[in-house]
Amino acid sequence: MSRPLEEILFGSPSPRARAITRVVSGIAAAALLALVAAAALRFHEAGQLEARFWNFFAWPTTWAFLAKGLLGTLASAAMAAVIALTLGLVLMVGRLARPRLVRWPSIALIEFLRGTPTLLLIYACFLVLPSIGVKLSTYWMLTLPIGLSTAAVVAEVYRAGVLAVPRGQTSAARSLGLTEAQVFFLVVFPQALRYIVPALVAQLVIVVKDTTFGYVVTYGELMQNARVLIANYHSLVPVYLVVAALYCLVNYAISRASQRLGRPMH
Repeated sequence: MSRPLEEILFGSPSPRARAITRVVSGIAAAALLALVAAAALRFHEAGQLEARFWNFFAWPTTWAFLAKGLLGTLASAAMAAVIALTLGLVLMVGRLARPRLVRWPSIALIEFLRGTPTLLLIYACFLVLPSIGVKLSTYWMLTLPIGLSTAAVVAEVYRAGVLAVPRGQTSAARSLGLTEAQVFFLVVFPQALRYIVPALVAQLVIVVKDTTFGYVVTYGELMQNARVLIANYHSLVPVYLVVAALYCLVNYAISRASQRLGRPMH
């Protein structure tokens, strides 16, 4: 007798599947360690692991400078995330609206922002807007384009979550006499968020990474400050390794926070 599809997809793996997984994981781990060892050897041969390239990390001023850049990154990423999550919700509601005069402009804006590279939007804020008399600070020249670009993707993520909610939930809410707005914001959308937490987290991580475009407008974010350290101390590999570790810590914190938000309510 064949196993049900649900059991095949979501059931516990068989002993053979677990054994294959362990073997593949072991091979992947060994390959990764070999790659790291080869990279470390090349860095050593190039002299980038010498103590003189690491000494300035013992100075408090170095970490204060990196911390200032990290705060700049977090400030830009946080505001861009607020813009993306808020505008994405507006665009999603517009795309799902019944009137064409609302739906079509929303679709056009979503497709335009999705198809335009974030870097191009930054250049537009940096070069085009000043030419027509609109002057933004370097903070907004970086943050606004990132927020707009991400909002289009977030709108589609929201829409996917809303469409994943069973229609029976909507019918049941309507039978209780709730208005369309109440049905959406009190019943449908909260359930949709549970489906899309991983996708939203992925977009927030991308927002943090996109702040590295700050060099275009000379905004003082983490990578911009890292470039200053490299220029002053000629320590390419150590600085990038430390900065990469800081980015990993930030993204790990975002992931951990999302796990708490994604837990089912009891």
